[in-house]
Amino acid sequence: MSEDIRETVRQKYAEAITQKTGGCCSSGGSSCCCGTPGAATDMITGGLYRPEEVEGLPAEALAATFGCGNPTALAQLHAGEIVLDLGSGAGLDVLLSARRVGPSGKAYGLDMTDEMLAEARNNQAKAGLENVEFLKGHLEEIPLPDNSVDVIISNCVINLSADKDVVLHEAFRVLKPGGRFAVSDIVLTRPLPAKLREDLLVWAGCVGGALLDEEYRAKLVAAGFTGVEVEVTRVYDLNDMLVVQLFPSLSEDERMEANGSVVSAFIRASKPA
Repeated sequence: MSEDIRETVRQKYAEAITQKTGGCCSSGGSSCCCGTPGAATDMITGGLYRPEEVEGLPAEALAATFGCGNPTALAQLHAGEIVLDLGSGAGLDVLLSARRVGPSGKAYGLDMTDEMLAEARNNQAKAGLENVEFLKGHLEEIPLPDNSVDVIISNCVINLSADKDVVLHEAFRVLKPGGRFAVSDIVLTRPLPAKLREDLLVWAGCVGGALLDEEYRAKLVAAGFTGVEVEVTRVYDLNDMLVVQLFPSLSEDERMEANGSVVSAFIRASKPA
């Protein structure tokens, strides 16, 4: 099933960027619609990025953001550091990171979708940032050497992988000793109905593959991370009309029962020095 999940996700995000449907999971509404055309919300008015943060960056990078948070807000970045964004999409978080680490640092973006990579490289050119590189690849096979990255960020993407243990071990591998893991992601406070977890479109909508918060902690520890923190930042209303579109197989009673179980969170951890 893992290849089916990967291909469904790739198709949905290729479709989303081609249609320029805009972002999702904004705090301006209660929906979480990552990559779901027609359910877009405005990331800026949603309050995930401060206007001064994104000043001077291409409007296209802002309009094509599909995240559930602002990982650059929780990652302390310093001049000269190397940052890797897992699932970089149209490149907004990579460009933000590149500005913060400065010319002596570097920001990598990793994505598997050709359409996303093309958009990201166009946005990089418009932003005029040279300390940026976008890589094609999978989160389960990061195309970087061991101990090569200071900080890993990600914005609502790790939940899309069918093998999160491998993703987290790969993240640990490429981080330098003392490196930081600082991501935004969708997590669950209690299990979802089985039929949702088996629905490929719900996976592509950032929900079907989400881990329980304690599962996320346990997998990070198993990968070798320390100082693990999971901070809930938003609780999604599964009765919101935009969200209902993601769960057509659920009855109203089932939605009511599951309501409050899907949240976005900041997840932090470190690789021992």
